[in-house]
Amino acid sequence: MNYETIIYEKKGKVATIVLNRQAAYNAFTEQMNLEIVKALRIATKNETVKCIVITGSGKAFCSGQDLADVDENTNHASFLRERYHPMLQVLKETPKPIIAAINGTAAGAGMGLAFACDFRLMRRNAKLVSAFMNIGLVPDSGFLYMLPRLVGYAKALEIAVLGKPLLAEEASGLGLVTEVFDEESWDVQVEAFAERVASLPTKAFSLIKRYMLDSMHTDYETFLEQEAFAQRIAGLSEDHQEGLKAFAEKRQPNFIGK
Repeated sequence: MNYETIIYEKKGKVATIVLNRQAAYNAFTEQMNLEIVKALRIATKNETVKCIVITGSGKAFCSGQDLADVDENTNHASFLRERYHPMLQVLKETPKPIIAAINGTAAGAGMGLAFACDFRLMRRNAKLVSAFMNIGLVPDSGFLYMLPRLVGYAKALEIAVLGKPLLAEEASGLGLVTEVFDEESWDVQVEAFAERVASLPTKAFSLIKRYMLDSMHTDYETFLEQEAFAQRIAGLSEDHQEGLKAFAEKRQPNFIGK
């Protein structure tokens, strides 16, 4: 499939979506939102893909919404429902692990995109910027849902309102980032991390992702029943049988995601 605003690549078990509007620091347009959704669905349906990486081309990860698409007549509610919410829903529903490889500045909705992913890797010279207050808007793209769950209410409010850029080391210290890599080893380290995640049992990961998200708004007794249901599904998987066999044979398991 041909894309205008992204690059879609597959190498081994890893599919990579590269936001590719360098001149605009990979700012979102309607076309980009649509193409990200299409690429995510293609990667999800491809049984040989075990991990998805989202990154940016050039100096930025994503600078947020392209403001050339916004004016005084914009209905911001409809704008979000039509452009961003479908993308965020696909990110949530995709059962495969999704990695945000933050190669440069992630601002506004670009920061929201990173939060919606399952893991975040960050180049040491990159930064996160909540730019919404600068133009009198409320953080969107799921930003206000995910951020307090990642860092707690007080710190999330500070980040959302004050807009101070978060550098990689501080973001890592807050638990926002899984790993921080130097620029010189960035590509190699991201690839190695993605391959490691791709080697995990995909079925078990999908159940963890689904029920951990559900647990944020589920009562304890209901969650325990969901936990039992999830473990039953995982227990019937081929990966579980392979894990048991590998343990008995004292070797590394070869999971296939089934």
